[in-house]
Amino acid sequence: MAPPPTPALSPSWSALIDDAAVFPPGDAPLHEATATYGSRREEWYADLVGSFVLRDTDLPLVRGFGAPLSVVVTGGAGQLAGPLGAAARMGLEVAAVEIAVRDTDDPVGNVRRIDAAARAAEVDVPLFIEIPGPPTAQWLAAADEVAASEHRLKLRLGHVDHDLIPDSATVAAWIDAALDRETRFKATAGLHRAVLHDPEGGGAHGFLNVLVATQVLWDGGSVAEATDALEQRDGTALAATDFSSARRWFTSFGSCSVTEPLYDLISLGLLPDPKEAP
Repeated sequence: MAPPPTPALSPSWSALIDDAAVFPPGDAPLHEATATYGSRREEWYADLVGSFVLRDTDLPLVRGFGAPLSVVVTGGAGQLAGPLGAAARMGLEVAAVEIAVRDTDDPVGNVRRIDAAARAAEVDVPLFIEIPGPPTAQWLAAADEVAASEHRLKLRLGHVDHDLIPDSATVAAWIDAALDRETRFKATAGLHRAVLHDPEGGGAHGFLNVLVATQVLWDGGSVAEATDALEQRDGTALAATDFSSARRWFTSFGSCSVTEPLYDLISLGLLPDPKEAP
């Protein structure tokens, strides 16, 4: 007898989550995280997960890993070439590179140095650049450089210290800046749940809130309206919103958990429940 059919995953959710299990607060051992990632590729929801995120210093430990990698550069612009060259020699598939601006006093110059290093290293995959801090004039000027170089933005929406989590108005302004420059972005940190919530006394953003806020802004809404969307705690209302264009810009988010986002999507009716498959 043939096994029962598994529910189909909507293309809207394809590669939404980048598996960042080795990063805080999950801190999974690398060998366990890669094994779990591999086993998950046989599940019905496999397409929900995109790349496996790891530090550049961990590349020698995943030799032979046959899946797309997002490589987080742990140093400055000068550290781009070495790890990527090593990945190529080991036959690893690098799907994206992520790097943070380290010189917060000169973010524009730092973005230019990153771009120059990426060009010298012939980086031919998406490069996500994280610009720390609120959307000041300097931040926006650095975002201009990211857009002009045809790179992408990385937005850090969470922190192990809840006092350092950016508020909804800041996140809305970041997203607005990205869309104003027609620059794609990914998010990282804290987006384990679909809807805004309060773990351990601190607010944590929801990835569904971010999708809806992105759609609001893309449709011509204001930053204030996007802030309201980020503050929405009614998951049913968020799930009923048309955010069909948002994934064009909000490409993915890194999460140390895949099961929490998966269960939230199922509970909100956005993914089929395999228990109810015919």
